[in-house]
Amino acid sequence: MPQIAQLAETYSSQVFWLLVFFGITFFLIGRGMVPKVMGTVELRDKQIADDLAAAQAARDAADEQEEAWRERENANRAAAQGVIAEAKAKAASSTEATLAKAQTKLDAQLADAEAQIAAARTSAMAEIENVAADATRDIVARLAGTEVDEAAANAAVKEALANG
Repeated sequence: MPQIAQLAETYSSQVFWLLVFFGITFFLIGRGMVPKVMGTVELRDKQIADDLAAAQAARDAADEQEEAWRERENANRAAAQGVIAEAKAKAASSTEATLAKAQTKLDAQLADAEAQIAAARTSAMAEIENVAADATRDIVARLAGTEVDEAAANAAVKEALANG
């Protein structure tokens, strides 16, 4: 068969051209394009690493600023608490002084009121003694029909009030 006899000639020529095209393709792609692609990949990896490093540095700076802010905030809060405590102390002192003045004034008014009540009580007791002595004289006059001396009636009323 003639086709089988041509097989070796045909295949050798095809294998030759296959190796030529693969060789050209290898040199064009392997030596020309792959280094450019690898350079781009390395550049991209470097840029990503730099971006990550910059992000970490920014995060560290933000953490430091946040810590500084927290310290300032705590110091401000402590200062505010001190101001509040001082204001409360001043207000309490002022209130105590005002209350002391008011208490002194009330004590004076109470002493005056007690003196007036004592005077009124003494006056009322004297009036009661006088009324009781008059009533005693009238009762004795009506019941016994005799007149009682005013001094004796007063003495009897005083003795009865002292015992009663």
